[in-house]
Amino acid sequence: MLFNSYAFIFAFLPVSLLGFYWLGQRAGTRAALGWLVACSLFFYGWWNPDYLALLIGSIALNFALGSQLARRAGRRGNSALLIAGVAVNLALIGYYKYAGFLVFNLNAAAGTSFDAGQILLPLAISFFTFQQITYLVDSYAGRTREYDWLGYALFVTFFPQLIAGPIVHHAEMMPQFARRALAHPRGINLAIGLTIFAFGLFKKAVLADGIAPYADTVFAAAERGEPLDAIRAWGGALAYTFQLYFDFSGYSDMAIGVARMFGIVLPQNFNSPYKARDIIDFWRRWHMTLSRFLRDYVYIPLGGNRRGAVRRHGNLLTTMLLGGLWHGAGWNFVIWGGLHGAFLIVNHGWSRLASHTGLPRLGWGGVAVTFLAVVVAWVFFRAPTLDGALVMVHAMVGGNGVALPAAVAYRIGALAPVLQALGVQFPAGGGGEFIGTWGWILALGLAAFLLPNTQELLHRYRPVLERSGRTQGRWYWRPAPLWGAYTALLFGMGILALPQVSAFLYFQF
Repeated sequence: MLFNSYAFIFAFLPVSLLGFYWLGQRAGTRAALGWLVACSLFFYGWWNPDYLALLIGSIALNFALGSQLARRAGRRGNSALLIAGVAVNLALIGYYKYAGFLVFNLNAAAGTSFDAGQILLPLAISFFTFQQITYLVDSYAGRTREYDWLGYALFVTFFPQLIAGPIVHHAEMMPQFARRALAHPRGINLAIGLTIFAFGLFKKAVLADGIAPYADTVFAAAERGEPLDAIRAWGGALAYTFQLYFDFSGYSDMAIGVARMFGIVLPQNFNSPYKARDIIDFWRRWHMTLSRFLRDYVYIPLGGNRRGAVRRHGNLLTTMLLGGLWHGAGWNFVIWGGLHGAFLIVNHGWSRLASHTGLPRLGWGGVAVTFLAVVVAWVFFRAPTLDGALVMVHAMVGGNGVALPAAVAYRIGALAPVLQALGVQFPAGGGGEFIGTWGWILALGLAAFLLPNTQELLHRYRPVLERSGRTQGRWYWRPAPLWGAYTALLFGMGILALPQVSAFLYFQF
């Protein structure tokens, strides 16, 4: 079930909320939590009921293992139990997500003809598996308490964050689930939640889905091997860059908003990443809970920065390669992760050089360089095949020249011959696509770089667990009629855009 669907907005969400608070008042908090677990399982099963057994089995196994690890913390043999638990989880995700990829590459390398069969990827398996691995590791380290099965089941299945994150930590969620007053409705929580949800719905349904066709058209042409010119290739790459930005930002807002309606505050997962001054800053802002997981459970266990610069760089590259593979079973994702690993290594090297030589910070120049690097990497993230990605990159570096629609030549008058002398071509047609693509890019670029984000607008009301950035002047939300009207307008525009409903991009991971 999609957040951006009539079924969710007008049926599932109201029924879930009413049942949660009605049971909380009539039968107590545990009954309300049980209702929320049942709703979450229904939400997951809406996609494919066959995989409900997989999710429930994973929860039962990891709760039993985690309880044992917590009780035996520090005892001999506990490490073997942890290794076995992590291995089972990785085997599960490995089979469903990577078996086909591994068999394909084995056949290509060895000339064999093994067949992995048709394996349908269970929805959200990357998210709920990694979330439970963190629970096992923390139980082994003695960082968990004795949790009851109902709280743990809700920790894993809580539907606002089940499908595409944020990847929550048990220490963030369990204390909230244990609050006695959780199932007592508060008007301010509903107001905050509805506002954040409306912002997210507008971002997804109007902005992300609005620019999506311009990205899809160009990437489809690249897959067919069409010789794109630089302007069209950059238009497609930038269109996808902003589509993904507002799609993921929209999902994150909607997840945070829905959770807040139930009185639950989720961690921040998205913080204006295109405003990042360098790649290190970018990964502190993009998919923040995944970055936290990779840092705490991959990079630091590998040795982090404790064993010299060479080992540190190797750890960074390994972590980002695994992060790329986490997103999908394909070489394009591995290349995307490798590029970001290389960017991080260069970033750390530049920072070290600047600290020794007194070079000034790049400021907006750093933001521009970081953004361009991210855009190029997104090409590999988006393209279905490596060949398609290489066609895009070849065009973006000018391999097929530069072209503008003939209508542009007519508009710029005497400047057209000058550009033609420099090699710019003016073919007939393509004016509508050019205007649509670059109009959307300009509008969404200004929004991404200049406007405050949702957490900044609502910073006075603690929209997320972490302390979010603050805005200056009158740019902050408050429960007032003007903000209510503005929120209603965005919500209405989002609802009107729902006939072209599409899945969130991160659902594929």
